[in-house]
Amino acid sequence: MKTKAAVMWQSTGNFEITELELDPPEEGEVLVRYDFAGLCHSDEHLRHGDLVIEPPMVGGHEGAGVVEEVGPGVTHIKPGDHFISSWMPQCGRCRFCLMGKSNLCDNGAFLMQGTMLDGTQRLHGRGKGMGGVDLLGTFSQWNVIPDSSLVVVEPDVPLDVLAIAACGVPTGWGSAVYAADTRPGDTTVVYGIGGIGINAVQGAAHAGAELVVAVDPVEFKREMALKLGATHAFASAAEAHEFVWSQTRGQGADACIVTVGLVEPQVVTDAFALVRKAGTVVVTALANPDTKLAIPSLELTLYEKRLVGSLFGSGAPHLDIKKIVKLYQNGQLRLDELITNRYSLEDVNQGYDDLLAGKNIRGVLTIDH
Repeated sequence: MKTKAAVMWQSTGNFEITELELDPPEEGEVLVRYDFAGLCHSDEHLRHGDLVIEPPMVGGHEGAGVVEEVGPGVTHIKPGDHFISSWMPQCGRCRFCLMGKSNLCDNGAFLMQGTMLDGTQRLHGRGKGMGGVDLLGTFSQWNVIPDSSLVVVEPDVPLDVLAIAACGVPTGWGSAVYAADTRPGDTTVVYGIGGIGINAVQGAAHAGAELVVAVDPVEFKREMALKLGATHAFASAAEAHEFVWSQTRGQGADACIVTVGLVEPQVVTDAFALVRKAGTVVVTALANPDTKLAIPSLELTLYEKRLVGSLFGSGAPHLDIKKIVKLYQNGQLRLDELITNRYSLEDVNQGYDDLLAGKNIRGVLTIDH
């Protein structure tokens, strides 16, 4: 069959809308129709080379839609099921899955490889085969993905809103709840209030932090943070540092969470300086592969400060996507307010330009068929 998709044909540059040929699903695979896709910053990194791929590749890893066909051996999913995509096709057998760390599953080796799990490809165009980001390629009308790459949800779930629950929401929420281990009464600082940072704010508030401090130079993002759980918001790290230092009698924050668009060494240095003894700095945001961080080794040792990375908020994709859906349905997590603008598939580059211009908390593609 044919599908229209947003393709990265070069290692950097804009997505190009292209008609592709799509093969049917093989063993353990599913043909899906994407109705909505979230504009996560991770795919923006493709346009600027901060995430390295072998082009061509279909963009997008946040998506929601309907199952159209299942391949041989697929028994737990059926045509007509509504789903949210899961960026990690967890195997359930490797060491990390068995440790309860399915976000670090060994199948992660395939995420940017441009193939399916068997090493072959289902998408073809201009005489070339290609895969999709995270084996999902949600910037496409239809695609074939592993059956372990989707989470089935009830048909009454609003897929346009919950497309962003595929990655950005649980990543931010988990960065506060799991990676930072926020406790009641804590002081938590979040640097960067985009699609991930705003949910780190919600997660910290949900976990009972007394002070939730948002840091972002964009005024409307600070305003949004204050509406969704932040107790205070500042335009600069220096302002946040002065405030937290005064409120904690010089002890510092319990945790600082870095969710900026692109990590530069200074933001991590600032966060490390602000956490208390035995405090935690969580780095969830991505950096250019050549970026090197600088922290004072003496404080690392003598103050027992912790610097940790966090992938998907250190949670379990299939479990936490379902958890996020339930929290939203119960009114404990606000998602509708996060969708700042909606775009057509053809306007995907405009959506990312708006993100870089500070206009979006989260943009969503509405995909026509």
